[in-house]
Amino acid sequence: MENNIEIIEEENSELYEHHHFIVDPGQTPLRVDKFLFNKVMNVSRNKVQQAAKAGNILINSKAVTSNYKVKPGDEISVVMTYPPREVEIFAEPVPLNIVYEDDDVLVVNKQAGLVVHPGFNNYTGTLLHGLAHHFTETNQQDKVENGFGYLVHRIDKDTSGLLLVAKNEMAQTILAKQFFDHSIGRKYHALVWGDVVEEEGTIIGHIGRSLKDRRVMTVFPEGEYGKDAISHYTVLKRFGYVTLLECRLETGRTHQIRAHFRYLGHPLFNDERYGGNAIIKGTTFTKYKQFVNNCFAIIPRQALHAKSLGFVHPVTKKQLFFESELALDMQLAIEKWSGYATHQNPEL
Repeated sequence: MENNIEIIEEENSELYEHHHFIVDPGQTPLRVDKFLFNKVMNVSRNKVQQAAKAGNILINSKAVTSNYKVKPGDEISVVMTYPPREVEIFAEPVPLNIVYEDDDVLVVNKQAGLVVHPGFNNYTGTLLHGLAHHFTETNQQDKVENGFGYLVHRIDKDTSGLLLVAKNEMAQTILAKQFFDHSIGRKYHALVWGDVVEEEGTIIGHIGRSLKDRRVMTVFPEGEYGKDAISHYTVLKRFGYVTLLECRLETGRTHQIRAHFRYLGHPLFNDERYGGNAIIKGTTFTKYKQFVNNCFAIIPRQALHAKSLGFVHPVTKKQLFFESELALDMQLAIEKWSGYATHQNPEL
């Protein structure tokens, strides 16, 4: 077999990469760091060794050190972070609400409208630019390479709430494994169209880019296109034409909640990209239409907030948990729907 290796699976998430190999029967004993350096494209020996130090290299389901010697039949699984972005990050005074910070991690309560990282049409004014400014102002360049943090996950531009950022590559590597293992606890609050029938439920369906519009993610309930995605939800409050939900993620796919609830027939309120910016449920009366348009004006984005975040600290190993209040625009929209629902049906 070419290169003495069979690649069984290669899964690339947004911020880390996972490689899964089974070693060929003809493989001679070789240190696992050298083995992976030879087999994984565009990886440095240091990054492989760092993955081992973080416990991210598993041989036959057990973590090993970098000097472990692979042998025929070994099953190798490794999670590594992607290399730093090539986009230059410079300090900009972007307002940031940092709710926790130590030498290794920080947690930001991100406002809606703030892009997390540079990308197409968003090359300045991002959260990373704001972090570069924060680190410069607090003399932390020695702790953060190139003056900005290491992203562990992302939330959409128009989603508000809690975001976890690592302050060094080792912390990022360790936290990446927690995300890969689905051990990070994340809860979101979402206001969706319609009266969701079940009090609680689970949505399972592969998520991948739409074959018609690359900007949109689509659920593929059958087949292997896309990546597996699992979302759990619980009804918090019913307002007749819309429902407030708590969503718990097992996986972290792009636009997961937005795509899953459109698939369920309950797109997020005022989610333009996923069809929630039209009046989907309700009456045809002019006053109702005006009421909904007033709500759209209050929250001119998808009604989604990253409410809580729990993880094991990469260095102290302590369990940390953070919770945030809903963004003001979402609070006001919910209050408006609550008042409308109570007026229409006092029992709500």
